[in-house]
Amino acid sequence: MPIGTPSLSVVLPVRNAEHYLGATLRSVRGNLRDQPTGDIELVVIDDGSDDATPDVIAEAEAQLPGLRVITHDHAHGLADARNVGLAAAQGRFVTYLDGDDWLAPGYLPRLVEAIDGLGCDFVRVDHVQVTGSQRTTHWAPQGRRDAVLDPRDGILPANRRSMVDYPYAWAGVYRRSVGDVLQFPSGLHTAEDRPWIWRLHRELSSYAVVSLAGLFYRRLVAQSLTQTGDARQLHFFDAYDHVLRGVAADRDADLLMPKAAQQFVALLGHHLTLLGRFEPVLARRFRARALTSLAAIPPGVLAGITVRGERASALRRLIPRDSPLRRGLRP
Repeated sequence: MPIGTPSLSVVLPVRNAEHYLGATLRSVRGNLRDQPTGDIELVVIDDGSDDATPDVIAEAEAQLPGLRVITHDHAHGLADARNVGLAAAQGRFVTYLDGDDWLAPGYLPRLVEAIDGLGCDFVRVDHVQVTGSQRTTHWAPQGRRDAVLDPRDGILPANRRSMVDYPYAWAGVYRRSVGDVLQFPSGLHTAEDRPWIWRLHRELSSYAVVSLAGLFYRRLVAQSLTQTGDARQLHFFDAYDHVLRGVAADRDADLLMPKAAQQFVALLGHHLTLLGRFEPVLARRFRARALTSLAAIPPGVLAGITVRGERASALRRLIPRDSPLRRGLRP
């Protein structure tokens, strides 16, 4: 290992995060307090902010030794910003952080301790979701903890929540030497973590889940893309084009495709329940993309999908009466 190589790189893409970024950076500083200087580096990518975000970053530079800042003149999107940060990272391991979230004291050193001790390609952790004043721990959907596992075994079953249904890039730490598999599909502004998590579980050799919930994920932030009804929401289909193509080419395609299709259709149903946030023209484009994507899934796979409740009702309004998917749409 080269002298001075950090143990961990924290990649933090931000855009127009002036209201939350100060708290985020203070939480990182709290994680560096008892660590050797330079052992944890922070790489901030300012992805075309046009608010006071650059001022918040500049104020933090004097307080965060080793902070590196990369500035984009215009927004490249979260996937490309993360890739830029990944390319700049120098640590043995890498983790991600968003500009409106924060970390518990001691969280980053414990991430390094976990992956160093287990010796695997990546480690996934739990997290805390914050909605207003309410905090709820969300557990990674793997009951076996602190054991090195085969990532492919974390994909199935098709009809229950599994590790590919827990895509959050910031909920884990990754060995940087695994290379390009850690990159996100370029150009995606939303759902970029869906093909990314599938690729990790299909292509890497080992992973583990540890009981560590030290990241606080702030939900329902107005600037978040999950709350925005513009054309970037169509990137959901581009993301699943990546997922479905990758699974179709996989050596276990027949085994994995029902899971990928089930996940896509269930999430599609969720998006359809929210179409009211779209302008009419965009809503029509969304429905058209949905029908095109569904038509590309083999009828036999569609026939095995089950969706219930409000999502099923939304799908039923979209798909033709003779679609094999209809038999699995239940109240």
